[in-house]
Amino acid sequence: MEGVCDQKGLLEYVRKSSPPPFLLKTYMLVEDPTTDDVISWNDDGSAFVVWQPAEFARDLLPTLFKHSNFSSFVRQLNTYGFRKVSTSRWEFCNDKFRKGEKDQLCDIRRRKAWASKQQPINNIALNQAAQAMQNQDEFDEDQRSNSSTSSSSDYSSLVDENKRLKQENGVLSSELTSMKRKCKELLDLVAKYGDSAEKEEQENSERVPKLFGVRLEVEGETERKRKRAEISESASILLSQACK
Repeated sequence: MEGVCDQKGLLEYVRKSSPPPFLLKTYMLVEDPTTDDVISWNDDGSAFVVWQPAEFARDLLPTLFKHSNFSSFVRQLNTYGFRKVSTSRWEFCNDKFRKGEKDQLCDIRRRKAWASKQQPINNIALNQAAQAMQNQDEFDEDQRSNSSTSSSSDYSSLVDENKRLKQENGVLSSELTSMKRKCKELLDLVAKYGDSAEKEEQENSERVPKLFGVRLEVEGETERKRKRAEISESASILLSQACK
């Protein structure tokens, strides 16, 4: 009997010296000054307020818990004796959950899910069973915490990858715009060259000798015209295809 009592006393000491993981994580969220626009202490630090439930569930809950369900978070608070103290906002209070008094978290315990009206047949066995259930719940919370940490890490990696891809897309877009501008300049240059060649051809034609009003073809002139026209047309086609 003495050995059982010693074991029970040790379990009770461990239980009282370590705050439940749920309370510790919640306290961390409330204390974090970078999230005061979403969740923070009230004016006198006797309770905390979830100012933006939607953002809290979407952005903060998954960082420490394995879910993003605000209703589940509220139900968990109820099991630890928290009360909703305002009808106009999500403000929760527990006498031992106060700003600057983190050491009192050890005194907050989960409410028992069941209670017997009859005297237990074996108090030691029932106490051990209740303790085992509580230890299992806290172990499950720790497991969920580890999983949520992994999920948070994966989420951060995805955010970084998304930023990198956006940056690369911006660089490619800038290069494409620059390439299109250069293609347009080349097309304008080819067009200008064509106009210049046509003007030159016209001037040359005026200098071609005539016999009784009929132009005399200079040797090689027709072939030069044909080649010049082919070059100009090919260059325009290639540049147009490259700029699409």
